[in-house]
Amino acid sequence: MSAVWVSTPFNIDLEFEIAPFYKRLLAWVSDLAVLLVYATGMKSFVLDNLVFDGQKYPLGIDLLLVSVPMLLYPFFMEVSLQGQTLGKRLMKIRVISLEGGEPNMGQYVMRWIFRFWEWPLVFGYVAIAEWTVIGQVISSVLFGLFVAIVVAVSPKNQRLGDMAAGTTVVSVSHAFTLSDTVFQNVATPNYKVSHPEVMRLSDRDINAVKGVITQYQRTGQYETAHRVANKIKTVLSIQSDKDVNVFLETLLADYNYLATKDD
Repeated sequence: MSAVWVSTPFNIDLEFEIAPFYKRLLAWVSDLAVLLVYATGMKSFVLDNLVFDGQKYPLGIDLLLVSVPMLLYPFFMEVSLQGQTLGKRLMKIRVISLEGGEPNMGQYVMRWIFRFWEWPLVFGYVAIAEWTVIGQVISSVLFGLFVAIVVAVSPKNQRLGDMAAGTTVVSVSHAFTLSDTVFQNVATPNYKVSHPEVMRLSDRDINAVKGVITQYQRTGQYETAHRVANKIKTVLSIQSDKDVNVFLETLLADYNYLATKDD
């Protein structure tokens, strides 16, 4: 299977399986089905029952209650589900940054902007004339074919939004949960920080550490974790005889405790 190598801040590359095109397509179809169910439900149970001064609801209400939520759905879902929409979660694929870890807000925004080819489908719902709807659907299909070609021929299966944002879509072997993020609940009241130097690392560094830990736990690739641990020890001038995995997990716990305490 195709793979992409993501370079971490420690000059260590992590390997991820690129999401097959058919999974991305099925994820998009699944998300489209969700949006169609939403739009149909809103029209049947809400909009058709709205009457203002004895007349049908004005166009602005349609845009506000249907088109805007449909338009923003991909962006807000990927942000709230750490790189996944409902369709992506169903197909077990996820957006990641080529710099390692979860994309930042700017990358999510850039990906969303480059979904402009889908916007005719969104606003076609409120089109007045039938010929306008047909034209918007045709234009969206043509744009969609172009997007499919770009994804198919690009080395990392990226669409234009991925290229602009520096992201790609990879397969994940399990449903994404809170444990896959850098956040941990360090609830021990008498927790003792072992390495306060960890706060000198950036958020991107910590994301990379979490990625290395996750990969080590799933694949048992000791060499990558060992190199990252040694790199961190050198940069932060830390002396530690702990097992590599224990050392990295301790760093992550120290970071979470200190970051929460600072808040």
